[in-house]
Amino acid sequence: MRSILKVTSLFLVLFAASCGGHRTSSSSDSTATSSTPSTAGITGAGSTFVYPLMSKWTAEYASVKQGAQVNYQSIGSGAGISQVSVGTVDFGASDAPMNDEQMAASKIGKIIHIPVTMGAAVAAYNLPGFTGELRLTPSLLAGIFSGKITNWNDPALAKANPGQKLPSLSIAVIHRADGSGTTYIWTEYLSKVSPEWSTKVGKNTAVSWPTGLGAKGSEGVAGNIRQTPGALGYVEMTYADQNNIPYASIQNASGKFIKPSPESVTAAAASAQVPDDFRYSITNSSGPDAYPISGTTWLLIPVTPSDKARGRMVVDFADWVLSQGQQYAPALHYSPLPPALVEKARAYLKQAVPAS
Repeated sequence: MRSILKVTSLFLVLFAASCGGHRTSSSSDSTATSSTPSTAGITGAGSTFVYPLMSKWTAEYASVKQGAQVNYQSIGSGAGISQVSVGTVDFGASDAPMNDEQMAASKIGKIIHIPVTMGAAVAAYNLPGFTGELRLTPSLLAGIFSGKITNWNDPALAKANPGQKLPSLSIAVIHRADGSGTTYIWTEYLSKVSPEWSTKVGKNTAVSWPTGLGAKGSEGVAGNIRQTPGALGYVEMTYADQNNIPYASIQNASGKFIKPSPESVTAAAASAQVPDDFRYSITNSSGPDAYPISGTTWLLIPVTPSDKARGRMVVDFADWVLSQGQQYAPALHYSPLPPALVEKARAYLKQAVPAS
């Protein structure tokens, strides 16, 4: 039986430490490789969810690693899984863990999952004239995305938002059109809270949506929400903040309405059980202060890369993200990993170092 890591309140310790200011990292901070090529370049692709933080990571890594370049393509988790599985890119990034069938279908051999950050998928909306706090329950979200609740003045919405005047306006559901880890987080949550959703739609990086308009990438979803009065869609929290789009508080498993934040994502992960291969879930967590639609981003790293020099740089970059990059997460509304999980992931990463 695989050993299980219980993630504890060390999340809160790391969060407090991560906000304490900028630290200068050096090559000695990364233990997974002995050196990094100064002019080397590697390419990754996948998650749009993590793109704002990945952009910060790649810039900081280049500055402390003598110009080593990491080119990251924000094309969606599904495409990232596909590209790393055939060796088109040196690493993938996904907010959905690869399933057993995807792992077995890899054309490049074993691929390992390295968790690098956590974040919130938010219910972002466009309600002209509404300035209050929008509250959504699990049944409301399932009903809206199933196409059963179609107007903002529905009695069920009024009941969840006492004292608020919601407009008589059709709900325009906006979802991802491409394969997306954010979609996986969203649909995994809906599958946990709605048996009907689980049976009829299910969870995946791409699903057959019962209703709504599809848009490509988190940028596309955010843009459509901004342009569409009455819209409701899902994006990573940073995209909503960057586009000045409000987002709802969601009722969690304990019955409390929770606003998404790095702290409430940390609370969601506090009860997570992490198996040795790191393919875990933090949606609909039981914690009283947990934001229920929270997820993890993983780097997908081949154990037997075709180019060993680039493979070593991928491992070095991943190790730097784990050891030094966590400090940049809170400022961009992501949650850093806890120290215990970081150390376990760094140890696991060593198996991906290519032999000389």
